Amino acid sequence: MPIRQTLSKPDIQLSYLEWNQGQEPLLVLHGLADNALVWSSLGDDLAPDYHIVAPDMRGHGESDKPEKDYSFESAIKDLEALMDSLGWSSAHVVAHSWTGKLAVIWARINPQRLRSMVLVDPIFIWKIPSFFKVTFPVLYQFLSFLKGMGPFATYDQAQQQACQLNQFQGWSPLQQQVFQASIEQKTDGTWGSKFTIAARDRIFEEVMLCPGFTAPIYIPTLFVQPEKGLNRKDWQLQPYKTNLKNLRVCQVPGNHWPFLTQPEAFNQTVKAFLQEHRF
Repeated sequence: MPIRQTLSKPDIQLSYLEWNQGQEPLLVLHGLADNALVWSSLGDDLAPDYHIVAPDMRGHGESDKPEKDYSFESAIKDLEALMDSLGWSSAHVVAHSWTGKLAVIWARINPQRLRSMVLVDPIFIWKIPSFFKVTFPVLYQFLSFLKGMGPFATYDQAQQQACQLNQFQGWSPLQQQVFQASIEQKTDGTWGSKFTIAARDRIFEEVMLCPGFTAPIYIPTLFVQPEKGLNRKDWQLQPYKTNLKNLRVCQVPGNHWPFLTQPEAFNQTVKAFLQEHRF
């Protein structure tokens, strides 16, 4: 079982899970509106060989939730401060969805901090024209996983909604744990996500408006392409194939959350890649 830890920074407190058995540093980053527990299966599988840390990104889970400052720059500073506190000069990075773009930007800015990257169905790698910002409220309603934010009158209503979301297809014990860790009772008695509206709005804007690739990246990279994920077309993969000069693409079963819906196949895929790039 991982241990819950806290890193105190001058601006925020960052909560994280730690599997401290193996030696090789591995940082695993969850997607939008998720939390560190989504990596429980992967962490348990890899723990004998890797020192694994899974943070709740700022605005998520048990970490602090500022009203502002959700830039990629701030998120990268959080991660580098976390690595420094652990004595890590570099680490392997597994990143899902929006943190897949974060990892690419991080690899471009400070490539010496990443030993390898595993990008799990990343999103919005290009900069989107600023006028698209007016469509964000519509997108918030369209993106089904955000429907789990609430508010809900009761816990049971929140769980009923969660069971209909793609990331919880099958409703396994792991998925139930992830859901329970993602929700809380508010001061008015309603139930809702620990992920805040301020974090949603500012992270979404950052993801949409910041360019991902601006230069070639040579870090060994695995692109995990779920069969029912977001990146199913060649044109979606082309930017990665063009800019990542040491890239492998591997299909896995499942949807955008293969580590929750098909964890065994996902874990084996990631484990095989990491084994090739261990120091």
